[in-house]
Amino acid sequence: MNKIRSIFKGPHRIFAWFVLFTTSVFVFLWIVGPGNTVIHWAKAAIEIRRQEKLIDEYQRRNDEMDRRIDMLRTDRDTLEKFAREHFNFAVPGEDVYIVEE
Repeated sequence: MNKIRSIFKGPHRIFAWFVLFTTSVFVFLWIVGPGNTVIHWAKAAIEIRRQEKLIDEYQRRNDEMDRRIDMLRTDRDTLEKFAREHFNFAVPGEDVYIVEE
């Protein structure tokens, strides 16, 4: 601590204060100034993480839809159930009751 104190009180004190002030201004502008700053980097990183989560969610939904499409193409019972539920299809002679909420 004494060595640092002697730098700011010794014969080169004006230069030491100039370097400290210049460095402080540079760091301040680097953090909050215009252009490509640390704050912009942090905001960009947050946005990237948010977009990656969205991509993962959409990929999960896409995989689920592909699985359902594959089931509808290959399994006749699943296709029949889907048609009955979504389009109110019925077998001839069967009564269909539609309950709306």
